[in-house]
Amino acid sequence: MLNILWRNMKWRFQNPISIAVTILQPLIWLILYSAVAGQTMQNMGISNYTAFILPGIIVLVTFSACSSGGIINFIMKSSGSFYRILIAPVSRSSIVLGQMLEAILLSFIEIAILCIVALFFSVKVESGIAGITLMILLIFMTAFFMSSIAYTISLLLPNEVIYETIMNAIVLPIFFLSSALFPPKILSGGLAVAVMLNPFTHIINALRRLIFGETILLWDILPVITLFAVMCCGSFALAMWRLKNETAH
Repeated sequence: MLNILWRNMKWRFQNPISIAVTILQPLIWLILYSAVAGQTMQNMGISNYTAFILPGIIVLVTFSACSSGGIINFIMKSSGSFYRILIAPVSRSSIVLGQMLEAILLSFIEIAILCIVALFFSVKVESGIAGITLMILLIFMTAFFMSSIAYTISLLLPNEVIYETIMNAIVLPIFFLSSALFPPKILSGGLAVAVMLNPFTHIINALRRLIFGETILLWDILPVITLFAVMCCGSFALAMWRLKNETAH
């Protein structure tokens, strides 16, 4: 597992453009959109809009990093190394976890860059070390789920062009139909229901409350952690199933 992780990370740093591409759009959202929309949001009682949208941008950069992890499968298939790994004496779970952990590690590297940039906009985590620890757990679960979904989809599709199209069709609606850019309380009707049914809305809301130092009670956060624990287990099982099917072929 660690060998696969190291191999993929080496490829990442030898191709830094793959890192730049995945973090560029979230950085633009964080810097430009917060500057443009910040004044309007101040009229709605949001004093620091950059801090407000940072949780949504963190989720977006996690989506981007994990989606790019699926591209590695297509590169490995074209070079033949994918099939060499399949016949190697390595457990299937190690193959999947090695590649997923690369996407998760990349997510945290890019989130660290985002948070450093956010410091220049007076953004800090008001809930202290305990809040940061809880944020790391929530981000890890988000990245674990997305990386396993991306891994599964990459094995289902014939080429990276279709893969990128499908991933964009999944990621963008999830991002915009969440509380990433605006407070849910201003919504009503079917749109409000759709946003609240989006599980990532609850991750974003929890991260936002931790950044602003709001009190989070156990019964507020436990359902979110439980939901994503179930989603992570299900998506990992799906990735394992798809890899076994690939082996059978």
